[in-house]
Amino acid sequence: MSKYLKVSAIVLFSVFTEIAYAQSEPNPIPKVSDEWRSSITPYVWAPGLMATINNNNGSSSTADFSMNQVLSNLKSGVMGASEVHKGNWGIMTDVFFATLQNTGMLNAPDFDRNIHLADKITLQATILNGVATYTAVNSPDLYVDGLLGVRAAFATASAHLNDTATSVNVSTTFNTIAPIAGFKGRYRLANSTWYVPFYADAGSRGGPTSMTWQAMLGVGKAFTNTIDASLTYRALYADLRGHGDVMKANLKGPQLAVTFSF
Repeated sequence: MSKYLKVSAIVLFSVFTEIAYAQSEPNPIPKVSDEWRSSITPYVWAPGLMATINNNNGSSSTADFSMNQVLSNLKSGVMGASEVHKGNWGIMTDVFFATLQNTGMLNAPDFDRNIHLADKITLQATILNGVATYTAVNSPDLYVDGLLGVRAAFATASAHLNDTATSVNVSTTFNTIAPIAGFKGRYRLANSTWYVPFYADAGSRGGPTSMTWQAMLGVGKAFTNTIDASLTYRALYADLRGHGDVMKANLKGPQLAVTFSF
């Protein structure tokens, strides 16, 4: 009898240990409650950039930069998102700011000779998202927020050209502010600490050349109940206007993010 009691005790101890371990595993799915809950998500987004400018005189030009070219010319950047929720309602903000700069020499032909110009070309890109959210689905394995808000995007390209006699500064700014609607969320994988983050939105300020959309998909892992990390592929498109011209900007590339919840 004592032998069976020992075996039973060992089995029960193992079961309770497994249960305790399972309960201590962090769940990457947020839980809706009447208490305030917040999160901040610093991230690094390294997109390639393709921009086509359609001029109001009918001409057009295209610039295509790979992810490596963008990173090698990156001078500064600020990237991060934050959320605040109470019950099913919440507010989310997302800020992306980057400055790209290339400095070198440019040969400009002048009849039978070349003029050597010192040049500095700078591109500043700013994307601001502010949305209200409402939790439509909140189960142990799936979390989905609907969202409605606005996106503001600005791009300023400037060039400084300098030879021995003259110095010229040229600058052009494109921008758009458009309402957006969409959804975001997480899907938990196999009752584990791994999850699939997803995001999609679209909007327009009116007209066929005023569209904007954004999408993101990847994989993430919760390390504790308050810290998780994700690796995603993020794409954003926006029509920007400036002085009658239209810039069609595409940004696509990987994003690494860490979320701190409290």
